Amino acid sequence: MSDLSKNPDKEEKISAEDYQNLVEKYQFSAQEIAPGKIAKGKVIKISPTHVLVDIGFKSEGIIPSEDFEDKKEIEKIQVGDNIEAVLERTDREGYLILSKRKADVIKALDSLEKAYNRDGWISGTITERIKNGYTVDVGLKTFLPDSHADIRTVKEPEKLIGSQHKFKVIKFDRQSENAVLSRKLFLQDERVKRKRRVFSTLSKGQKIKGQVKTLTNFGAFIDLGGVEGLLHISDMSWGKINHPDEIFQVGQEVEVVVLNFNEKDEKISLGYKQLFPDPWENLEEKYEVGQKVDGKVVSLTDFGAFIKLESGVEGLVHISDLTWSRKLVHPKKVLTPGEDVVVTILDINPTSKRISLGLKQVTPHPLEILKQRFSPGSRIKGKITSITDFGAFLEVEKGIEGLIHISDISWEKINHPSEKLKVGDEVEAVILNIDVQKQKLSLGIKQLEGDIWEDFFARQKIGDLVKTKIVRITDFGAFVEITPGIEGVVFLSELDEKKIEDPSEAFSIGEEKIAKILKMDPKSKKISLSFKLAQIEMQKLEYQRYMQSQDNKTTLGDIMKDQLIKISKTSKKTKKKEEKK
Repeated sequence: MSDLSKNPDKEEKISAEDYQNLVEKYQFSAQEIAPGKIAKGKVIKISPTHVLVDIGFKSEGIIPSEDFEDKKEIEKIQVGDNIEAVLERTDREGYLILSKRKADVIKALDSLEKAYNRDGWISGTITERIKNGYTVDVGLKTFLPDSHADIRTVKEPEKLIGSQHKFKVIKFDRQSENAVLSRKLFLQDERVKRKRRVFSTLSKGQKIKGQVKTLTNFGAFIDLGGVEGLLHISDMSWGKINHPDEIFQVGQEVEVVVLNFNEKDEKISLGYKQLFPDPWENLEEKYEVGQKVDGKVVSLTDFGAFIKLESGVEGLVHISDLTWSRKLVHPKKVLTPGEDVVVTILDINPTSKRISLGLKQVTPHPLEILKQRFSPGSRIKGKITSITDFGAFLEVEKGIEGLIHISDISWEKINHPSEKLKVGDEVEAVILNIDVQKQKLSLGIKQLEGDIWEDFFARQKIGDLVKTKIVRITDFGAFVEITPGIEGVVFLSELDEKKIEDPSEAFSIGEEKIAKILKMDPKSKKISLSFKLAQIEMQKLEYQRYMQSQDNKTTLGDIMKDQLIKISKTSKKTKKKEEKK
């Protein structure tokens, strides 16, 4: 072996055997033994008061028992063991008095000095907690500051007591036998060495074994031999998982794949699912849209349920595809985690790794069943479940609701459905249309009374005079109510013989007027009337009656009164007929 001074960097690798040979090389001969010198000897006897050592001199050496600070150390010594000690003096009987403690101090100082000068390390045991740090025994007592006890802040200092570690020497004074150590600097150096060692062997796609160090919500940190890599939760399974602890446990040995790494940033991205084939490849060959498949409910959310079709393949049943009900039902009211279900595949997208599933599509739409039992024109009963501005919804069977549009509630014009209906009302309605494709059921209440328009067109003809009431005034004329539910329009040119530019100045809502029917369109249910022609017609009739009255001596006022009574009677008869219906 070469001299230590020739290759100081090799100090850490010196074996116990090499160290022993060096001691022997530099050991003083028996004739050179002098006080303060380290002597090497062999234990020849152990007694309660001392240890007798043969150091190759005329007299044996004696190490007093009190020289051993740790009494357990004496118990470990056996006859024949090699031991080193410092010669202190010779007693009256000629024995050499030795000190192992001083020999240990000298050796410790040598080791500290070498470690300090050569940026090496030294082993020691943390023995006690003191102010601002710890005492470390390296053969003599040294100081370890709190700030150098570890890379991170030590949360439980008492756990360090009695533990053995390696340290860097940051301060050293041989004369005063004082030294300050740093475990943090040693750990940092070791981490740098480990980092270089690990990164020098890494390559993308490489399979490597490690140990699960910690688990978080977003992934797991894997120890790869002093350097940690991140296994993100998205790279743990081809399927959906809520937390890494569903697959891994702290301390578990695991094989992973290196996805990417950056030595400068000390980042390593790892993958686990990449060890297995991607189940999404060629998925369209296994499944097709419209197919019914078996699955298992794995999780429920506010927007739907995730269904596992096979390992690594999950699909979503959106909340709108859970039931045929018009109202959205929370998934937890329909399904439970772990439940086996049959679902229908609605859409497959291997690129985005998404499958849309439907639960309600497994069974026929309730309207399909309803259509088999009822047809348009059939009467059906139900309960009003909700009212909107445009109509009311009637539940005819469980899970089946139909819309009664505001225009189909009454033949009379109403401003809001609540004028005729309220939630909870039990009502009868007529089925107007069943549209399974659009999932719509149209109902009507006014149709129970028959078609008043059809009756009106059967009774009236063009040219008839009718009593009306103005209900709306517009720029182009006025809308009038002929009978409840039957309206017509009087255009601007038919309001009066005189030219009227602003109808609202000449007429008022609620005013009753006699009008003449000009046009009737039963198909579109439109009626056009004229106040102007009605006036002319009334004047002609008055004149005819007047001429006839010359013989009967009837006054003009009587003729007009008779005409108005006739129109009024006709209107009353029509109204009574409508009320009977």
